Amino acid sequence: MPIHVPPKPPVFNRAAADSSQASTNRLFWWLQCGGWTASFLLSYLSALAHGKPASYWEVSLSVAGTGFVLTLGLRGLLRRFWELPPRHLVLAMLLPVLLVSALMGGASMITVFRWCGESCKPASPLAYGAYLVNNLYVVMTWVGMYVGLKYYRQLQQQTRQALAADAMAHQSQLKMLRYQLNPHFLFNTLNAISTLILDRDGSTANRMVQSLSAFLRHSLDNDPLQRVTLKQELDSLRLYLDIEKVRFAERLRIDYEIEPECYSALLPGLLLQPLIENAIKHAVAKRIEGGRLAIGARRSGDMLELRVADDGPGSPKFEPGASIGGNGVGLANTRQRLQVLYGAQQSFVASNLAGGRGCEILVRLPFEVGGAPRE
Repeated sequence: MPIHVPPKPPVFNRAAADSSQASTNRLFWWLQCGGWTASFLLSYLSALAHGKPASYWEVSLSVAGTGFVLTLGLRGLLRRFWELPPRHLVLAMLLPVLLVSALMGGASMITVFRWCGESCKPASPLAYGAYLVNNLYVVMTWVGMYVGLKYYRQLQQQTRQALAADAMAHQSQLKMLRYQLNPHFLFNTLNAISTLILDRDGSTANRMVQSLSAFLRHSLDNDPLQRVTLKQELDSLRLYLDIEKVRFAERLRIDYEIEPECYSALLPGLLLQPLIENAIKHAVAKRIEGGRLAIGARRSGDMLELRVADDGPGSPKFEPGASIGGNGVGLANTRQRLQVLYGAQQSFVASNLAGGRGCEILVRLPFEVGGAPRE
């Protein structure tokens, strides 16, 4: 079965959580101080506009100061009851909101009476009630803004968590696809090594073991999420081909058709290996005379075109309407990796060559230049 290296579980970042909480607290205090300062200024300037003397600031300040302190208590209740369903939260906060509004009205009434004496006292109990509920709309506005901003912050956090989870799933999928190795390749290589040992060809067997070790170390150690240059990809591909050349000797012939400017182009690591492995399996291993492979790369506008072709008998899988897959993972794996990485900006076309002699796989992806030296 394919080798699957599971991703590491996410590590809870206490520092990030503390930083987020500190940012939320700073935002609250800025809004709390700024909001009640604005309420004080609005009340005071409105009083001046209606002919009140400059000393009326005492009244406006008492109301704003009382509201500043009492809404801190509302904040504590909201945080305590936050996990309740919305309907239950409204019912739980109804009485505290009315109480805070009444206390603010009482502070306003006491300050007004002290400021202007008996002449400001209401003439009826109904007027006293008006004083008590006069600030209800201010308190309800504060609660509405607090709830709205808290929901908004939670939505932002959930969005970030969803994006992080999506990114982790995306990376895990890439790692899974990248670490899948065809067991047939390993079995065939180990069988070839066993045959060499039985034939007492120790030097060749040792060279093959070293080549296999180098290829596996390269394929498993490199970061599957990092792209490589075509030059680096061909270097790693030669590690694989060194193993296959020991197996097939003169039966395996390889031609390279690489445009010089393409050596620095970026592509996913080990992209070509499963394509070459598929060609060797169907066009070389099954034929006594072996076969010839062609590996090409050229630039077409802003796209990089990669070509892997063979001179074998062709494949029914590449006929129009046929699906690529079966029990193997090579071609399907490559196609899925390209889809995950590039979306609609890539293409993967596998077809039989004209005349029924050989197969050809063409891969197109965006041409992006890295830092590898050109040849």
